[in-house]
Amino acid sequence: MVKSPIRGSGTDNNVYALRLNNKFCSCGKWQTCTLPYSHVLAVCRENGSRTDAYVPEIYSRQTYRKTYQANFHPVLSKNFWKDVLFNLTFYPPNMKKERGGKQGKQFQGEMDYRNPDSPPRCGKCRMPEHNRKNCNNSGPSNT
Repeated sequence: MVKSPIRGSGTDNNVYALRLNNKFCSCGKWQTCTLPYSHVLAVCRENGSRTDAYVPEIYSRQTYRKTYQANFHPVLSKNFWKDVLFNLTFYPPNMKKERGGKQGKQFQGEMDYRNPDSPPRCGKCRMPEHNRKNCNNSGPSNT
């Protein structure tokens, strides 16, 4: 059992169940972070056990050394870069500054992100090729 000290809020001390062999603490931090933290360190200090015994193998010195023991050679020129089989094209939304009142930009059309080749759509009737300001269609209104 671990008892945490009173914090600035003045609440009662919190008591947590800690199981070193199962790497479990009832506060949930150890299961989430997987690294020993304050409750584990306090118990290890109290009973004289080593904290590095509770660090996952992936964070050990041996694993770190194995990771960087191989030689790495940087790619020297773009001529050695592999070609990709797809193109990324970004279509920005239509933006227009508002007149008067607010300083900033107003969104004039909605982009169909499922199909980036489609033109922006009206925010009022969802039809392409015009915007809410010059919309004559009677559709669902967002205002």
